[in-house]
Amino acid sequence: MSSISTDYPVSDLAFKVEGMTCASCVSRVEKALRAIPGVTSASVNLATERASVVAGLEASIEKIQRAVEKAGYDIATETLSLSISGMTCASCSARVEKALRKVAGVSEATVNLVTEKATVRGAGIDAHALVAAVEKAGYVALALGEDATPAPARGSAAWPSWWPVAVAALLSFPLIVPMLAMPFGADLSLPGWLQLALATPVQFWLGARFYRAGWKAVMAKTGNMDLLVALGTSAAYGLSLYLLFTHGGHEGMDHLYFESSAVIITLVLLGKWLEARAKHQTVAALRALESLRATHAIVRRDGLDVSVPVAQVRLGDTVLVRPGDRVPVDGHVIEGSSHLDESLLTGESLPVSKSVGDKVTGGAVNAEGMLVLTATAVGGATMLSQIIKMVQDAQAVKAPIQRLVDRVSAVFVPVVMLLSLATLLGWGLLTGDWQLALLNAVAVLVIACPCALGLATPTSIMAGTGVAAKYGILIKDAEALERTHAVQVVVFDKTGTLTEGKPSVVAIEGAAQPVRRVLELARAVQQYSDHPLAKAVLAKADMEAIPAVPATRAKALPGRGVQADVGSTTVYLGNARLMKDIGLSLAEWEHLGQRYEREGRTVSWLAEQSGASVSLVGLLAFGDTVKPQARQAIRTLEKIGVSSVMLTGDNLGSARGIAAEVGIREFRAEVLPAEKASLVNSFKEGGKIVAMVGDGINDAPALASADVGIAMSTGTDVAMHTAGITLMRGDPALVADAIAISKRTYRKIQQNLAWAFIYNLVGIPLAALGYLNPMIAGAAMALSSVSVVSNALLLRRWTPTSTHGARP
Repeated sequence: MSSISTDYPVSDLAFKVEGMTCASCVSRVEKALRAIPGVTSASVNLATERASVVAGLEASIEKIQRAVEKAGYDIATETLSLSISGMTCASCSARVEKALRKVAGVSEATVNLVTEKATVRGAGIDAHALVAAVEKAGYVALALGEDATPAPARGSAAWPSWWPVAVAALLSFPLIVPMLAMPFGADLSLPGWLQLALATPVQFWLGARFYRAGWKAVMAKTGNMDLLVALGTSAAYGLSLYLLFTHGGHEGMDHLYFESSAVIITLVLLGKWLEARAKHQTVAALRALESLRATHAIVRRDGLDVSVPVAQVRLGDTVLVRPGDRVPVDGHVIEGSSHLDESLLTGESLPVSKSVGDKVTGGAVNAEGMLVLTATAVGGATMLSQIIKMVQDAQAVKAPIQRLVDRVSAVFVPVVMLLSLATLLGWGLLTGDWQLALLNAVAVLVIACPCALGLATPTSIMAGTGVAAKYGILIKDAEALERTHAVQVVVFDKTGTLTEGKPSVVAIEGAAQPVRRVLELARAVQQYSDHPLAKAVLAKADMEAIPAVPATRAKALPGRGVQADVGSTTVYLGNARLMKDIGLSLAEWEHLGQRYEREGRTVSWLAEQSGASVSLVGLLAFGDTVKPQARQAIRTLEKIGVSSVMLTGDNLGSARGIAAEVGIREFRAEVLPAEKASLVNSFKEGGKIVAMVGDGINDAPALASADVGIAMSTGTDVAMHTAGITLMRGDPALVADAIAISKRTYRKIQQNLAWAFIYNLVGIPLAALGYLNPMIAGAAMALSSVSVVSNALLLRRWTPTSTHGARP
């Protein structure tokens, strides 16, 4: 559990305590809380599992958390989302983060400048306190619900969003016409009073947003891009006004700079409008996923089929899906057959056949047949809701590389203002031309752009995770995205990732008993198991019409097999290690087992124990089909310099056969589930970046141990929750695609940051040295942000190298 911020003293805090079971627990927690210096009162409610604490300055949240944990309990953490409006640059998002982290109970706060959304984590957080903190910092906040989506673009419904740009351009154009005509010897100078009339609406009406945001920054004792624009344009406007009144406008355009202030504001407004349009496109993938949500469902209740809002569908409801309709919730088909279009969910372009017993996912489109299904997941528990949340979380969390940007942004505006002041004084004192000094100082203020720095990383991450989701690759967070680009080794769990994970019985050999008896005992011992080998045994027994024999005390033996009591004997079914553990020699039959293993089969030995006597009954050989894309997936990884390793609990012969078939040179056989994580750690020696690909519960520790965990969505929820990346199709070729989009995205982040830093490092000195006109500086500043976002949007053109099944 992360430590809680200590920057803010506690006054009145309420939080949930986990792990309490009785009144003595309540007493223990209360006693621990009251022992903290500064706590004046503490009460704990067992029914609600909540604690209320009133304390003074000495009692920090960290001390409270430590005291509760020392007493043997935990403070439950929670996550809240806020919509933030009024931010314009990286300095703004940094200031909002700083304000949120000071709120009592907050352990972590991240603000995404692109989505204008804040994600706050901590204990006992008061949403009203968060909103108040943001407003005190000079912005507007709105608490969002759990399934909140990015706020729509703000603007008046009656007017298009571009109207301020158009009006500013119309008013500014007459001011720059004389300057454009000068090279041709034409004097089209406007009277000073007309220039004032044209520039004033641009400055104080259309440019009012810069003054408002800049004033809020001043009140918060900080700075932002708006403050720089407001100061720069006000200086140019003020100088022109001074000259107009002192010279009466007779000197014309040579002495008035209204065109500079007006054109700078027009260009910045244009840049912001283009930037907003581009940012809107970065969340296109998320909006596409949102559009998959059905609004109504047809539910069969009391014999009647009624249309109800999706929110009213309950678990276990019978739901009807007509041809052409969107599946409203997750469920199992209980009647009918059809084909579903799941392209936006999985990236699979071909319709998927569905019939009785099959799972269906909410958001898919039904093609030709009527389906009746039982709802197995509704609301936020559906796969579609989890996908949307995963994409939202990935876009909300900052990449580690962003930390450098945050440190620069925190001091950027104050440094620029000092440089501008130095430029003014330097030019004024050295040349005596204070008009030129002021114009150069204005250029420094205007060209400086913290926006490009703030947008460089989040726009790339949003575009990258969005296009990845389009092709069935769900990236959980920015950290996973950033780490994946450097992966050097990919460790595959064999079953369900490289193979179909649906083995079948290909041979049965009887030792002391006939083959039918071998299959009968195998069915008895496996009938309560969900293991793939158990399902293969049951399928074979059904095919041979073998009846189920009662078994008791069935028990799984991890990494070895299963056992159960059948009649008066104990039956064991498992690998050679299990046979050795029960004291059974396989010497006479070992050659037969080795033959099957050389063929790539998995051999399970069946033994029977009565009293102290243990005897071999026979063996079953299982075969698993390698996925058709597996070999190409391994070859693609090799081409990009990534080595592949296979882990399996199968015997050496079976592992060698599968490895040879898919083209993997390095593999580990007879690996116990508990050993996978340690093996993954061993591959990390020497500083190598390791990715683990799995799909089962027993893969979860290994997925967590790897630098990057990659789970197949065809597997278990535990694996998906543990992994940083989820592949929505059971296609191993997507592993290389995930690495490819990570590399492409990271490259875009590097390009954008390089451009943003170089732009400022070159542009500001040029402006300070007098080489940039303020209008050119304004245009460059607007261009910098637009170019960063546009470069990130190029990621939307990315397509997987493996086109099999991918949606075009």
